[in-house]
Amino acid sequence: MAVGNRVAIRYKDGKVGKGTTHDFVPGKPIFHLQSSDSGQLLEVKMDDLKAIFFVKDFSGKPDYSETKEFPDRTPASKGRKIAVLFDDGELLTGYTLGYDPRRPGFFVMPTDEMSNNDRAYVVRSAVKDVGMGPKADEILKNNLPA
Repeated sequence: MAVGNRVAIRYKDGKVGKGTTHDFVPGKPIFHLQSSDSGQLLEVKMDDLKAIFFVKDFSGKPDYSETKEFPDRTPASKGRKIAVLFDDGELLTGYTLGYDPRRPGFFVMPTDEMSNNDRAYVVRSAVKDVGMGPKADEILKNNLPA
């Protein structure tokens, strides 16, 4: 049997889940998560989520402080820079190849190459603001901790 994608899911209410998924498809209303904690197969509703983080490792990097700032020069192959401000105040920065505000979600690759996240699928209904290009810089500047 295939291993599946290792994911950490963040719910709009703050809960977190970890596990693997074999049937996540962008735009579909549900997918299933094999919980890494309980082993249970859970049905996950996209409307309940803030984001799905495709992770390298379930334990993460608790002692690592991920940078949100964009480098001075970004290779075009990474896509356009994007800053996402979630309704709960969390800031996500990175790059996207396909942001469309009319779709229910979009992928973001992290700014920090040392991040434990390979990519994140952001659920549009959990987002307060999105900025690309110069607006991404503005959102970043206005939302970094002092």
